[in-house]
Amino acid sequence: MHTNAAIWTSEEYVRTRAAQAEQRERENAERWRILGELLPFEEQDVFTFLDLGAGTGSAARSILDLYPRSTAILSDFSPQMIAVGEEEMAAHAGRYRYVEFDMSTSSWPAAIPGVLDAVVSSMSVHHLPDHRKEGLFAEVFTRLTPGGWYLNYDTVSATDPIVEATWERTAGRRDPEGAAKRLHRTPEERARHENHLRHVIPLSQQLEYLTAAGFIGIDVYWKDLDDVIYGGQRPASEPAATAP
Repeated sequence: MHTNAAIWTSEEYVRTRAAQAEQRERENAERWRILGELLPFEEQDVFTFLDLGAGTGSAARSILDLYPRSTAILSDFSPQMIAVGEEEMAAHAGRYRYVEFDMSTSSWPAAIPGVLDAVVSSMSVHHLPDHRKEGLFAEVFTRLTPGGWYLNYDTVSATDPIVEATWERTAGRRDPEGAAKRLHRTPEERARHENHLRHVIPLSQQLEYLTAAGFIGIDVYWKDLDDVIYGGQRPASEPAATAP
């Protein structure tokens, strides 16, 4: 069965993915850098951020490199991914720690602090069903320090078939080899791809979830076809509760 749990806890799949790390770094390095640059910190600021669904830590490493006095908490539900991540994060020893956390539940482990300076996620939230996306954004909001930011780099779906066709055509022109591989996927690869896409939803719906959670300054801060970086800020000062 091709579920997230089956895929991301498969030793074979995780090791295969790790072997492709160099290619993935090339393809996403600029996007992870932008994700980090959008955070409202100066280079020498001291702060702690949480990387949700961190996998092997690529996004977190980019942020740690941008801010040499920052520290990271990386969460992931897959012990196999965490094991590979510990290897890939070795150069940042002392500045990070992993926490096992399944975002499909609302049970946050005690090892994740109740107050965080920033939260990021990278290509992980789209795996969650809609109610968990909405719930997760609300949970992130409550854990951010006032003025703290949440930023998500992820893929979105189109509501207009013309837009979807344009995305696919443009992606094919940019990477003809990749387009050819997509046309000739094996049954196993097709099943994994379908699992990858089954919970992808439009951007507008996710921005509505952020608004409902209480975020301000919500925007799409970067976009390239179906890949986006969006997010918002927990207000630095919040109105006092009205007495009954």
